[in-house]
This record gives sequence, C-alpha cells and structure tokens, in this order.
Amino acid sequence: MALIEGFRVQNYKVLRDVTLGRLWDQWENQPLTPLVVVIGKNGTGKSTLFDAFGFLADALAVGVEEACDLKERGGFERLISAGQKGSIRFDVYYRESPDERPITYELTVGRDRSGRPYVEEERLRQRRKRATRGRPYSFLNLSGGKGQAWAGEESLEGVEDSARVPVELTDSRKLGIATLGALKEHPRITKFRNFLANWYLSYFTPDAARSLPMAGPQKHLNIHGDNLGNVVQFMERDQKDKFKAILHRIAQKIPGVDRIDTKRTDDGRLLLRFNDKGFQDPFFAQQMSDGTLKLFAYMLLLEDPEPPPFICIEEPENGLYHKLLETLAREFRDRATGRRNAPQIFITTHQPYFVDAVRPNETWILEKGLDGFAKIRRASDDSIVTSMVAEGLPLGGLWYSDYLDAR
Repeated sequence: MALIEGFRVQNYKVLRDVTLGRLWDQWENQPLTPLVVVIGKNGTGKSTLFDAFGFLADALAVGVEEACDLKERGGFERLISAGQKGSIRFDVYYRESPDERPITYELTVGRDRSGRPYVEEERLRQRRKRATRGRPYSFLNLSGGKGQAWAGEESLEGVEDSARVPVELTDSRKLGIATLGALKEHPRITKFRNFLANWYLSYFTPDAARSLPMAGPQKHLNIHGDNLGNVVQFMERDQKDKFKAILHRIAQKIPGVDRIDTKRTDDGRLLLRFNDKGFQDPFFAQQMSDGTLKLFAYMLLLEDPEPPPFICIEEPENGLYHKLLETLAREFRDRATGRRNAPQIFITTHQPYFVDAVRPNETWILEKGLDGFAKIRRASDDSIVTSMVAEGLPLGGLWYSDYLDAR
C-alpha cells in the first residue's frame, strides 16, 4: 500500500511553511508513520492542514481555480498566507510500496496575468535505481501547462531523453497528472494520479447519514456518509460469509447496540436499523445519536476490504463519549499497519483521551509562532516526553498538563 513519507505546504493560510516527515531534500528526517495524529490548540492550523490535503484532492478532480473556491475557501486571495505575494506550493513525498523508490510530487499554484489561479509548476521526481543521494530526476516537468514527460517505468530527465515526450495542456488550470495519468505510456504518473484520486477525506455529517437513500448496494462509504445503508446492503449481498461477523464486531464497539441490519421501504429506499439491547423494536438511523452514527461510519470505513490508501479525518472525537476515544484510536492503529492493502490514517484532534492511545512518533504538535504562522514538531523529538511515555505516563495526559508545550 502506498504511504506518504513526507508532506510540505507553503503559503497556504496560516501554514506559511510547514513540513511533516521526510522529503527528498530533507532525508535526515524520519518518515511519517502509518498513523499520523496532529494536535494543537484552537487556531493553530489543524483544520487548515486537513484542508491542504483536501485542496490537492479537489485540484485533481476539478482543477486549481475551482479548488480555490470549493468548501468555502473563498478564492486564491483568501488562501495565500497573509503578506505573501508569491505562490502556494505543495510537496508530497510518497512510496508506492516498501520495496519501490519514493516519488516526489511538487505543485505550485500561482496567479496569471489576469489574476486567475493556474498551475504554475508541476513536477514528479524519482531517483535512479540504486541511487541514494543527489537531486532526483524528473519524469514530469511542466511550467504553465507546457513541458515534458518521460514515458515508461524507468526513463528520467537527463538519463533517458529518448523517452521524452513534449506536453502542452489546453487548460493550464488543470493538473497534468489528470490528463497524462490516463495514458498507459505513463505508468508512474498513473499510479500517483490513482493514489491521489482515491484519498478519503471525511466530511461526515450525522444529518447526511440520516438521509433515506434509494436502495442499491454501494461498495464504499462516501465522504459525507449518506450512503451508510447502501454500503451495509453491499456487504450483506457480496460478503455473506463475513457480513454477520463484521457487523457483530462493529456492534460490540457501540455501547448498547446488539445488532445492525437494513430494511427496504415500499418506495425503494433503504432504512438502517440498530437493535438496541433491552428494546424489542429496532431504532432507525434517523433516531440514533450523532455519536452512534459517527462511530458506526468510522467502523464501517475501517472494515472496508479494499480501503482507501489515505484516510484523513478531522476531529473524530466530536459527539463521542470520551471513554470510547482510546478504543477508536486503537482501531485506527490496528488498520494503519503499513502492510499491503492497509490505509495510512491522518487524524487531527484536540482531545487528550484520544492522544492517550497514540505514540510520540505518531504525534505532531502544531503551534503558533510569534509571527502568527504555524510551526510543527514531532512529540518524539522531545526526549523528556519520550522517556515519560516509556515510563507509562499517557501522552494525552502529558499534553493536558502542558508537558508538550514548546520549551
């Protein structure tokens, strides 16, 4: 399973220059873990970091100009860091599998002469086989939608110029990987495009989960969670042997719930039923609490036999009983193993009970600098904190007691 080893964002709101993990030019840094948890006080940039991933996913789907306006972002002028006149930049350093060479994706979004956002620079890099140092060579290099791509699995800039293909996009506001990733001549671009296209960023809302979708099995949970019943129906139809065991495991994690199933209405819609212990008649999703629906959605997402490669969830604790948070954190880690077909899970939270179940090397602390911009550090970089956790003190308790504050 592909894994992001490092991520950098520059000039994106409060994130003027923030790096998590390893980049090709910061090889001394430790790579990101399969489970990544970002903590911090209100206003430090946790939601902005979550949205930076969302921007990349939206840019692939609809282009950078539309991405600037989606999800109430308010356009490029509201996205670029205060006082900055340049461009917004993203770097994703990822590895398709543990035995493959890492790839760097670089995207710079600027403004053209008319002030509209466009793809200023776009690049994919990779080192040659057996090379461990030096600048990786490009196999995609575009400026304003024009440049070159190197076809095949091994061809690289300056090494396999015979495989160089000139590229000129008709729309400089669309990502080059969106177009070239659809061509079999560019398998590495295709892999990254598919990786990015399959990111799951949760915008789950309980009200959406309470909607009554038309009956019809659907394989995966969508980002809003309004197809919960359809996913259960798919599991019931296509995974009969595993279905009861999966729902039983989920029900065990939700206090008071004994059984979960679906009921089709006369007009073809689907009702999700929760059988509560002590009650003869079931409760429907429309009657369940926000926390129960949210916990069920997370568990259903984690039970997906073909999970997204990258799952990003903002503040999963909202609406949940605090004693469930350590359980939820452990469930995330049990799935984020770094093994084949296992997702990488990225969480933002401000709940110490959740952090109690997290390790220092998985935890990143966002803070506001004196200049008003965010800075980030790994909890494991503090040897005192690492030693205290090793002695049995919970990390969330240390955070609550201000031991994670910058010294």
